[in-house]
Amino acid sequence: MEILISFIIPFLILLTVVVFVHEYGHYYFAKKYGVGVTDFSIGFGKEIFGFNDKSGTRWKFCAIPLGGYVKFFGDRNVFSQAEQEQLLKEYNKEDQQKLFVVKPLYQRSLIVAAGPFANFILAIFIFAFIYMFAGKDFTPAQIQEVQPESPAYVAGIKSGDVIQSINDKEVKSIMEVSAFINASSSEVIDISILRNDRKMTFSVKPKFIGSEDTLGNKINKKIIGIKIAPLNEEIKRERLGPATALFYAVKETWFVIDASWSFIISLIKGTGDTSQLGGPIKIAKITGQVAKFGVVAFLSIMAYISISLGFINLFPIPMLDGGHLMFYAFEKVLGRPLTQKTQEGFFRIGLFLLLTLMFFTTFNDLKDLGLF
Repeated sequence: MEILISFIIPFLILLTVVVFVHEYGHYYFAKKYGVGVTDFSIGFGKEIFGFNDKSGTRWKFCAIPLGGYVKFFGDRNVFSQAEQEQLLKEYNKEDQQKLFVVKPLYQRSLIVAAGPFANFILAIFIFAFIYMFAGKDFTPAQIQEVQPESPAYVAGIKSGDVIQSINDKEVKSIMEVSAFINASSSEVIDISILRNDRKMTFSVKPKFIGSEDTLGNKINKKIIGIKIAPLNEEIKRERLGPATALFYAVKETWFVIDASWSFIISLIKGTGDTSQLGGPIKIAKITGQVAKFGVVAFLSIMAYISISLGFINLFPIPMLDGGHLMFYAFEKVLGRPLTQKTQEGFFRIGLFLLLTLMFFTTFNDLKDLGLF
């Protein structure tokens, strides 16, 4: 019962909201362009409960709550030009207008891309809400201590220096120092500081150590050997107006997207830390841990998961939204859809990649739990 309350329920709430917003992005633009929607599902498998709306869409919750989908009228996952012509013969002219496959290329692209971008918008809304009502930290970061022989010490950084930027990203909060350092994918980190009203920049090569985050989860952490404290021991937290909150919310969302992209590039290069990849088990564990810290912490992790879902879905892998967008790009260049055989080949590759990723992340999750 404790596991149910502490982990499963917060995870299901978070996943339901994030998936609903993603699928609603598809749904909204589908209805906008006159595409018929037969199903709006949260989860997969057997339906638990649901209802039909006036337009005939079945809204339902299903037994396996790890995702969701929107099914279009006359939906075909794979189709060629010939199959499209055959499909049209199955419907009268009124129903033909509801088919997704007959819509202009730009409309199909917007419908597909709307899901991931709805996730980004949700994150922006959550961050802005937090900044307006809970406030945003603007405490300047001063270096209180530099460990002897540490990377920072070797580079020339001293106690009393005030950090101005990390890798050309302006540091406006003490909370950003660790985030910017650990988000860096380069071997050397450029840190700009203010020392006696003089701006200086140092190149620091961080070390990697096995550590634990604030929730007790095992991580490989980058360290440069400094201890940070608020400037003049003063915490500065401000509630922002709507426009300013929106600006910083967009900035935070972009930072997470940029950091995620840098991490993917590092994995491709073979320099990234694959142990940091996690799946549903790890997300559920972290969600439950964060939920204990209150609503603001829970909303924050929801925003980060929403960004991750949107970002991953833009990968050019068949079966993901990005895969469909890739097909549409080919269609634009070739002037026609790819052949059915070619698309089916891509779908097999995409299925293999997704299953491999699921296996790998699940293995990492179980290893994190100490089962391997």
